[in-house]
Amino acid sequence: MSEIESSTIHDLTLSTPGRYETSLRDKQTFSITWELVPGRGAFEKVQEAIIAIAEQAAKGGKVHALTITDNPGGSPALSAEMLGVEIVKLGIEPLVHITCKDKNRSLMESLLYGLERANVRNLLALTGDYPGFGYLGVPKPVFDLDSTTLLGFIAELNKGLEVPTTKGPVKLKPTHFFPGASASPFKSLESEQMGQYYKLKKKLAAGAQFIVSQLGYDARKFQELLYVVKLLGFEHIPVVGNIYLLSAGSAKLMNSNGLPGCVVSDQLLAQIQQESTAPDKGKGKRLERAAKMYAIFRGMDFAGVHIAGQGMTYGDLEQVLGRGEELVPNWRDFLGEFDFPQPNGWYFFEKDPKTGLNQQVPVDRSKDRPSAALGYQLFRALHHLIYDRRSILFKPFQALSAAVDGSSVEPAFTRLEQIAKEITNDCRHCGDCALAETAYLCPKSQCVKNQRNGPCGGSLDGWCEMCPNERKCIYVRAYERLKSHNAEESLGANQVPPVNYDLNRKSSWINYFLGRDHSAKLFGIAPIQSKTKPQPEKAAGKTLGNRSGASSAKRPR
Repeated sequence: MSEIESSTIHDLTLSTPGRYETSLRDKQTFSITWELVPGRGAFEKVQEAIIAIAEQAAKGGKVHALTITDNPGGSPALSAEMLGVEIVKLGIEPLVHITCKDKNRSLMESLLYGLERANVRNLLALTGDYPGFGYLGVPKPVFDLDSTTLLGFIAELNKGLEVPTTKGPVKLKPTHFFPGASASPFKSLESEQMGQYYKLKKKLAAGAQFIVSQLGYDARKFQELLYVVKLLGFEHIPVVGNIYLLSAGSAKLMNSNGLPGCVVSDQLLAQIQQESTAPDKGKGKRLERAAKMYAIFRGMDFAGVHIAGQGMTYGDLEQVLGRGEELVPNWRDFLGEFDFPQPNGWYFFEKDPKTGLNQQVPVDRSKDRPSAALGYQLFRALHHLIYDRRSILFKPFQALSAAVDGSSVEPAFTRLEQIAKEITNDCRHCGDCALAETAYLCPKSQCVKNQRNGPCGGSLDGWCEMCPNERKCIYVRAYERLKSHNAEESLGANQVPPVNYDLNRKSSWINYFLGRDHSAKLFGIAPIQSKTKPQPEKAAGKTLGNRSGASSAKRPR
C-alpha cells in the first residue's frame, strides 16, 4: 500500500466519530468509562495488571473508554499518552488525561502530534495536581498552559494549526481530537464555587466537547452542575458523573483534601469507617453505594459515568453496572443517601422543597456585597485614570512609553516599574500582565499553579490546596473584590492567553501602551512603532490569544 493510500485511510478512519464520542452523543446510550492509574515504573505488577484489565474490558464490551490518569498526586508514573497508545491496540479506546503541571506548550504540541498518529483521540484537559516528590526531590512545576488554553490549543489543532515557516505561513492537516474538561460543583463558598463556574464557561467556550464532574457525594450538587451547563447555553454538551468505590483509606485521604478536589464530608467519613468494620471490610456497601450513584446519575439524565476505585476488578465493575441498571427506576428513593453537604455550603440554585434537589432558579447573589478595601479602590481609580483608552492620561502615558522604549533610560524605567509593582502587587515581572483580569492580584506570585483563567479544582473551604489555612485562593479573593463593585462577572468574560515569554522581565507598561501584550490586543490598542527601537518582524501564524472577541471586551473596574 502506498504512503498516500495509507494516509487517506488514516484520515477517513479518524473522520468517523469513535466509540466513546458516539456513546456520549447518543441519547440512547449511557456512556461508561473506567479509570486506570498507571503507577511508577514500566513493567511493574501495576502496569501488567492494567494491561490485563484493559483486555478484559475490551472483551466485555460494556466499557466505552478506559480513562488513564496523568501523574495523579503529582508523582511520576508511566506516561498516560504511551499507555493510551498501547491500549488502543487492544481494541478499546482510551481517554487520556493530559495535564499542564509538568509540560510546556511545545512538549504538549509534540505529544498531541504523536497521539494523532497513534489514533488516540479522546483527551481530558486538566490543570493537574501540584508536583509531588520525584527524582532527587520535588520537581519544578510548569503550568505553562492551563486547562482552558490547552482546550483552545486543541481546537486550533483540530481546525488545522497555521504555523510560520521561512516561506510563509503553512496550515497543518487538522487533527481529530475529542477533548473534554472537568468541573467541580462541590465547593463550600460562593466565591469559591463561582470561580469554578466562570472557568467552566471558559472551558466550554474554548472547545470542551464533554464535561466530567469532580468527585463528591451531594446529590443536589450533582444536579447543580447539569443545570449550570444548561444555563451557560451549552445544553448540547454531555456531562459525565463521577463514581468512586470509597474505601476507609481513600475516604480519609479525600476528607483531608489529600486528593485535591475530591470531597468527603466528616459525616460520610464516619459512615465509611463504620462500614469498614464488617467482615468484608465494607466492600458490599461500597459496591451498593456505587450502584445507587449510577442509578441517580442515569435518572438525572447525565450522559454517562466515570467509575474508579483502588483495587477495583472487572467483576466489581460489572456488578456495579448490573445492580445500577436494576435501581434506575427507583433512583429518587436513594437521594437521601447522598445528602452530604459541606457545613454551611453554598448552592447556585434555589432548593426545591418537594424533591430536595434544585429549582432552575439561581439564588440572589446580589445580597451581602462585601465592602471594597481601600487598596483595591485605589487600583481601580488608577486604572481608570491611566489605562482606559478614553482617559485623559492615556495618550500622554502612551507617548512616554514610545519615547522610553529602546532609549538609554529604558532599563531604569523598567526597574522603577518592577520596584513599584513588587511593593504593590508582589509582581514577578512577566511583562504580559494579567492584573486587570484578576482584580489586581498577581497570579504569578499568589497562585502556586500560576492560573490566569480561574481557579484549579483543588481548593478547600476557600484555601489554596498547597497552603491550607494560610493562603486564600487568589480567585476567592478576586471574586470578593470584584463583587464589592458589582463586577464579578468579569472573571468569566475573557480568555487570558498564557504568558508570552518574549516579554519576560520587560516593562509591562511599555508593552501595554505600545500594543504588544495580550491586554493591549484584548482592549483594542493597536501596536505602535517605536521611534527609538525598531520592532522585530512578527512571525506569521496564530497564537493562543483571546478567543472571545476583543471588540466587546471590558476591563474589570
